[in-house]
Amino acid sequence: MPAKDTCHDAVKNALIKDGWTITADPYYIIYGKLRLVADLGAERPLSAQRGDEKIVIEVKSFLNSSFIYDLERAVGQYIIYRNYLKRTAPDHQIYLALGQLVYKANFDETIQVVVDENQLKLIIVDTDKEVITKWIS
Repeated sequence: MPAKDTCHDAVKNALIKDGWTITADPYYIIYGKLRLVADLGAERPLSAQRGDEKIVIEVKSFLNSSFIYDLERAVGQYIIYRNYLKRTAPDHQIYLALGQLVYKANFDETIQVVVDENQLKLIIVDTDKEVITKWIS
């Protein structure tokens, strides 16, 4: 099993504070012989008519000296997980969770091209306060 990112617990606690129920830690995506491991699965009730909102979260700390290297790996994982979730759990949406400091320091208009072109959904977390500061869909 892959090691947890350093902000894993902060993201998990922020989701719980935001009303989410953690349903899997980690969340397994199984397709044929393929077994992928995302960081978290979560859900929360929307309404009696609409059912539950279900998400899978891949947490990234972006700790390497090269932000672009970490971004390449994160985006690649995100796209692979999204592709297999469409087949195994189409009612789940995938999100990439990262710390607010990483987001503010690196996600400018240049990186926004990658977010837009790959339709990335992001959860931005204040890892010190363990609260979600922004959802980007």
